[in-house]
Amino acid sequence: MSSQPTRIFVEIRRDDFDLSQEHAALVDGDRGIGAVAAFVGMVRDLNLADDVVALELEHYPGMTEKSLVRIANLAAGRWPLQSIRIIHRIGKLFPGDNIVLVLTASDHRHAAYESNMFIMDYLKTEAPFWKKEWTPDGARWIESRKHDADAAGRWSSSPDKPADDH
Repeated sequence: MSSQPTRIFVEIRRDDFDLSQEHAALVDGDRGIGAVAAFVGMVRDLNLADDVVALELEHYPGMTEKSLVRIANLAAGRWPLQSIRIIHRIGKLFPGDNIVLVLTASDHRHAAYESNMFIMDYLKTEAPFWKKEWTPDGARWIESRKHDADAAGRWSSSPDKPADDH
């Protein structure tokens, strides 16, 4: 495991991201990285049994970025990570558009996988984003969901440091 601190990159933006470019920036020549886990969230065309025409995302500038950095730091404190990259889009998005990217890099796959899931679970419950869904019948705000809170809650009973896998 690297003795260097985890590199953390967080960005909120309107423009799309390119997975291969973001992966290259994540690893940036670090030959100690043995695993990268990637999560890309996308806009679905169906939710709550309704057609989705668009999804509009808003955030609180400054506060949202600080929240994402805090979540990344929590992950870096639990797993041996070399790098974390989080990009979240805002504005009006359409079915098939990318919403969020979380990349985690570590010596070993378990740390990369688990930290990636941890970040997404906490992002869904703690990051200040507001989502408005547009359907053929009009717009509605998306409420927080119990299954997202349950997913984040599972990490409170996990051991502080997962075992390394070789």
